[in-house]
Amino acid sequence: MRLGVLDIGSNTVHLLVVDAHRGARPLPAYSHKEELRLSELLDDGNKLAKHAVERLSEFVAEAQQLAEDKGVEDFMAFATSAVREASNGEEVLAEINARCGLDIQVLSGHEEARLTFLAVRRWVGWSAGRLLAFDIGGGSLEVATGIDEEPDAAISLPLGAGRLTRNWFTADPPSSDEVRKLRRHVRAEIARTVGGVARYGQPDRAVATSKTFKQLARIAGAAPSSDGLYAPRVLTRESLADWAHKLPRLSAKERAELSGVSAGRALQLAAGAIVADAAMDLFEVERLEVCPWALREGVILRRLDTLPDQKTDSGAPGS
Repeated sequence: MRLGVLDIGSNTVHLLVVDAHRGARPLPAYSHKEELRLSELLDDGNKLAKHAVERLSEFVAEAQQLAEDKGVEDFMAFATSAVREASNGEEVLAEINARCGLDIQVLSGHEEARLTFLAVRRWVGWSAGRLLAFDIGGGSLEVATGIDEEPDAAISLPLGAGRLTRNWFTADPPSSDEVRKLRRHVRAEIARTVGGVARYGQPDRAVATSKTFKQLARIAGAAPSSDGLYAPRVLTRESLADWAHKLPRLSAKERAELSGVSAGRALQLAAGAIVADAAMDLFEVERLEVCPWALREGVILRRLDTLPDQKTDSGAPGS
C-alpha cells in the first residue's frame, strides 16, 4: 500500500510518501518539504507567530492535496517539540485539523525517542546488539538505549539546535562568553541523564540520526549524499571535538560554505555541534554511525506493524 506521513518538525515540515507493506522495507516514492523553522518563529509569549501559523496551514493543505494526487491510501500527520511546547500549539492544530479534516497527533518527547530508536533498530538489525541512539532536532535532543525494538530508556531534552541558537546566541558568530555559557548548560543537562541510561550497560554500537549529525559527519569527512543511502558514514569523537571548537567561531555564511552544510541549517549548526560533542563525551562514545532513518521512518514502521496481515486473492497469507 502507499502511505503518506507529514512530519511537522521544529525545523522542517516534510511530506514523505512510501510504498510498503508489513514486513517489507518502506520504499520512498515522493518527498516534499520546506524549512519553516517553527522553533525560531515563537514570540515572547512562546506563541507561534501568526504568519508562521498561516504558512504551516498552507503547507498542510498543500501536502494533503499532494498525497491525494500521489495515490496515498493511509495519511498520517504528527507534530514535535515546536508545536508541542508552543503556548498556542493545541489551538493551532485544532484550527488546522478543522480546516483540513485531519487529526494531527502531537508526539511527546518520549514517543519521539522511542520511534526514532525503532527506526534505528530496524535499519542496523539485530546483530548490532545493544544500541545507543542520538537524535538532535530543532527543538530537542533524543537519547535512547536498548537491546530490543522497545528501548530500555528513552529520554528527550530541550536541547535542540534551533532552540539553543535562538535562546543563547545574540550575535553571528556568537561571543566566546555565550558559547562557554551554552556549553556549560548543555553538559549539565545531559549529565543528569547519563546514569539512567548507563545503568542498562555499555552499548555495542552507537548510532546517530538527524540533519545535524549528518552535516557534522559530512564536514568531518564522511561520504556525501551523492554516494547513496547505503554508503557507511561515521563521526568520531576526535573530529567532532575539533569542529565543535571551530564552528562557533564562524559566521552562518562561512558555515554554509562548508561541504554538506545547507544555508538553512548553517545558523544553528554551531549549537548542534556543542550538543553532539557533549553527548559523545558524556556518554563516552568514541565513534558514531550515521543512520539515514529517523523519526518519520519510525512512525511509518509502527503504522505498518499495526496493519492486518495482507491476503492474496485466494485467501492464503501473502508473502
